[in-house]
Order: sequence, then C-alpha cells, then structure tokens
Amino acid sequence: MVDVILGLQWGDEGKGKIVDWFAKDYDVIARFQGGPNAGHTLYVQNKKIVLHQIPSGVFHSNTTNLIGNGVVLDPVILKKECDTVQSFGVDLKKNLFISERTHLILPTHRALDKAAEISKGNQKIGSTLKGIGPAYMDKTGRNGLRVGDLLDKNFTTSYIKLRLKHQKLLDNYSFTEDISAWEEEFFEAIEFLRGLNIVNGEYFINEKLKQGKKVLAEGAQGSMLDIDFGTFPFVTSSNTISAAVCNGLGVAPQQIRDVIGITKAYCTRVGSGPFPTELHDETGEELRKTGNEFGATTGRPRRCGWIDLVALRYACMINGVTSLVMTKADVLDNFTGLKLCVAYRINGNETTEIPFRMEKFNIEPVYKDFSGWNTNISAAKGYKELPVQMKSYIEFINQYTGVEIDFISNGPEREQIVKVD
Repeated sequence: MVDVILGLQWGDEGKGKIVDWFAKDYDVIARFQGGPNAGHTLYVQNKKIVLHQIPSGVFHSNTTNLIGNGVVLDPVILKKECDTVQSFGVDLKKNLFISERTHLILPTHRALDKAAEISKGNQKIGSTLKGIGPAYMDKTGRNGLRVGDLLDKNFTTSYIKLRLKHQKLLDNYSFTEDISAWEEEFFEAIEFLRGLNIVNGEYFINEKLKQGKKVLAEGAQGSMLDIDFGTFPFVTSSNTISAAVCNGLGVAPQQIRDVIGITKAYCTRVGSGPFPTELHDETGEELRKTGNEFGATTGRPRRCGWIDLVALRYACMINGVTSLVMTKADVLDNFTGLKLCVAYRINGNETTEIPFRMEKFNIEPVYKDFSGWNTNISAAKGYKELPVQMKSYIEFINQYTGVEIDFISNGPEREQIVKVD
C-alpha cells in the first residue's frame, strides 16, 4: 500500500520534518513531483539540513528512497545534496534510486526561466528561477531529456539539439547572459549522476508493493499551488495533489491508502498571487519573525496571515485527506487573540467556495475569533498537556474541515510532535 504526505496550503508547511518523523514506519519514501524549488528542512545531529530533491527519509537506514518520474531533476543541485547527505555517513549507493523516466533540468531551462520572468515586468509570478517550468514545458512538448538518456552514447548530441532550440527562444527574449559556467557544472554533475542507481521506477516500486513493502509518497509545494486546482496562474508547474502520486510514480489508484495532509497553524505564501488572509501589519510581521518565515530554498521572506479554513477544506476535499498534521503550532504561543477565516465576502456575498480566479476578486475574509493560549507548548509530550484554548482551536478546525488533526508539531526538532489522543 501507498500512503501520501503532502502540503495543503501554498507550500512551506513543514513537510520535510513530518516525512522524516513518519519514515521509520515505511520501507520506501518516494518523491512524486516538483523539482529543486522544494525545500524540505530536517534537523540531523542537531544540524539543519535542507533537502531539495532527495526524499526526506534518506537519513533512516531502514528506508529505500526513490526520486520518481514525476520529478524534474537538476543534476547540479542533486550532486550538492548528495555531498551533504554523504557527509553524515549515509551510503546513497544503498538507499537512493532514481527513475530513468525522470526529466532533467538543463542550464538552458534555467536561462529560459530567468528570461521569461524578467519579461513579465510587474506581472511576475514569483518563479524560483530553477528552470522547473521550462523543464515541464519540454516534458509536455515531448522535447525533454530524461535520466535514462544519460546512458545513451548519443546523449551529448541530443543535448546540443535541444540547446539550439532553447537558444532560439532565448534570442527572442534578447537574453545574452553567458551560461557556459552553468554548462560546465552541469556536465560534471551528469557524470556523477550516471554513477547513482538509475532504475525503471514503475517496475521498481511495484515490485516493492508486491513484496508487501510500505511506501510513503512525499509531495512538494502545496495544494494551492497545483497547476490545475491552485491559484492559477500563480502556481507551480506540476500537479501537487494526491492524484499525482499515480502519474508521478507509476502506481495504480487502488494502491493509495491514507492521505496525510500538512497544514500550518496559520498561513504563509512565497511570491506573487492571491492570499486572502495575508496580514500587512505588526501581527503579520510577528508571525514572520517568530516562525522564521523565510524560504528554505530562496531565503525570500514569506507573506504571513491567519489560517484560511476555506482553502484548507477545499484542499482536504480534492486530496481525499484522511488525517491532518498541524505544524508550527508553537509559533502562536504568545498571541493573545487568534483568527480563523471561515468564509469569503465577495461583492457583498459570503461564500465558502474557492472562486475560479481568486486574483480577479477583492476577497474580504470572514473571521471567527479565538482566544490565544499564551503558554509555551514546546515541551509538551502529550495532548493532555496542551492548553484548553489550543484544544478549542484544533477542535473547531476538525469540525470545519471534516478531518481530524492527529498530530501537532510544537517545535522544529524531530521529537517535537504531539499525538492527539
């Protein structure tokens, strides 16, 4: 069977820590979509580690880790990640595998990403400039190069052919930046990648399932960034919801069991796009400061606001979420009052549905007020130790979404997780 862990907001929900925490109960951890714009933060031996493409179970000796075909892979970033992981004594020859169908991010993809974003002027979508969008465009345009192509003796010829096509597009943007250093780094990383475990991903994972192994599919970004169901066009380039597990790993729908959704106790967003509960005041700044809300990949300050239950219930619905994990609950420890968005007011009318184009409307959030708990919960080991006000906050979210919060993260460390019982 396959369980899924994914984010239910605009990414940055703390999925890395949660996958790392659950990993001990699984045999295989598999990334099924996204690229190196993911930043999954772990704390290993009291050191902060940010994984961008390697699955978050890599530090568990009992797990096999698979980068699935739904991912777009940057060999340069992967090599740097591998160097970091191996410095902790992890043997990647034993526990990291890469699907041969995984598409590659080329240096010219990065250039195209940068050129396209610059051309948008003040209409920028907030791309991380990692080349992810152009790589997915080549995938759907049937032009892309895949990890399996590295084993072909004609790979360099195929690369040059695609590079020339990209150069014509770059010329249209009047992009003249020298990327020769990027290419040199790319080909060094390609040699490294050839030495890793490249497998037929769909056969690999289905054989594990046939053997009765437990698989945890790890999502990147968040449901509100889904290319179909997110706040389009301010979204990522892949499907981030649970349905993408089947396409991104090559497993059948009936293999999916539980869908574990991750939500912060409040909301954040990086880059442009609608964010109904965003706070532009001292409260928003306090959330950012207390929660250290800066992008793990980009370092960009995150936009902060109260939790949006309209969006959260929507994400639970489209993902078929069976269990919720709330992260960064401790960030709210010092707030005297809290707000939860329970509806949107649009043109004088209230709705609890996500509109087709959120950015086209002036959305006024309708809030329900709650008392803060004004208690440091970071040392709590059990649900009974949590303050009454916090339990009320959690119970209301359970009732509104129709899904139970089963775990609460009350700090950044691996062991700071409270099971709700």
